[in-house]
Amino acid sequence: MGKHAWSLPNLLTYGRIVAVPLVVLCFFLEGKLKSSDPARWMALAIFVVASLTDYLDGYLARIWQQTSNIGRMLDPIADKLLVSAALLLLAADGTIAGWALWAAIIILCREILVSGLREYLAELKVSVPVTRLAKWKTTMQMVAIGFLLAGPAGEKILPYTVEIGIVLLWISAVVTLYTGYDYFRAGLKHVVGE
Repeated sequence: MGKHAWSLPNLLTYGRIVAVPLVVLCFFLEGKLKSSDPARWMALAIFVVASLTDYLDGYLARIWQQTSNIGRMLDPIADKLLVSAALLLLAADGTIAGWALWAAIIILCREILVSGLREYLAELKVSVPVTRLAKWKTTMQMVAIGFLLAGPAGEKILPYTVEIGIVLLWISAVVTLYTGYDYFRAGLKHVVGE
């Protein structure tokens, strides 16, 4: 491992990966407790802290000049694991249901397809930079998932919590399609050129 493998930015990324099974554990606890509210709030708290590390790790790595190959590799993986696990859990427990499942499917498919495209382009030594809109898309996804994780527990404090989360999820899905198209358009010329 490189000299920055155990730097604070990388530790934050590792923490985001560790947060995934912790959020899953909260959903398993939800069925065991008399009230699902504590498990929902715990899942939301873990998710929010993990989401904040997504912005903090890259920022700290840049200003402290601690960027590393392992950080560049694990950062997008950690994000995708966190988002994917949360969406799957929310679909499994019925928070995301009906037509809203399509929004989650669009987001998941885009994440998998873009990951595959990036891996392919990396072999060709082609870099596809992350756009500002893609960063906004990630923020919107995290906020939408936050509302949905609060779910029924959140409804007791803020009515229509789930509905707000579903609307934001759909907006995220539309932006996801657009940013995914940008990546494919940038990558397609390299794929077709072979």
